Amino acid sequence: MLAFVPFMAIPSVSLASHISSLGTDSVTKVEVSVEDLRKEKALMIDTYFKERSMPLYGTGMTFVLVAEKYGLDWRLLPAIGIRESSGGKAACGYNPFGWGSCKLHNFGSYDQAIEALGKNLGGANPKTARYYAGNSTMEKLYYYNGTVVPTYPDEVLAIMNKIEADAD
Repeated sequence: MLAFVPFMAIPSVSLASHISSLGTDSVTKVEVSVEDLRKEKALMIDTYFKERSMPLYGTGMTFVLVAEKYGLDWRLLPAIGIRESSGGKAACGYNPFGWGSCKLHNFGSYDQAIEALGKNLGGANPKTARYYAGNSTMEKLYYYNGTVVPTYPDEVLAIMNKIEADAD
């Protein structure tokens, strides 16, 4: 029979002696920096693009940094770019996302387009915040294009999963 003993019920002296008796001989310390994690995610994105000869190749770190900045899943924006324009192959100028029904051609680079979409989906643009701020990824995708194409959120989620799975 197991009994639950609250952590705080153990006197600190006996807890300290127990912890020190554990030793660290079999424990390997692995330190991973935030920069290492960013690089790993960017590499997964860029590898996906490169293996498919997609023009968005080389923008992986921009996607990662913009996702961090606006609190988005790091795979969301690249997956939208893949779904909307085959990773830039059918982009409207530097708009690989079909943002603004592809009527917004004023981006000077893919980086500018990534930043603009991140800002909007992250809820930081007051003009679109009512659709995106505080919503889940599925809700964001619903408002992005799911009202027109009901399968859209699931299609983008599948691509998001593939970006990560292909790296394994």
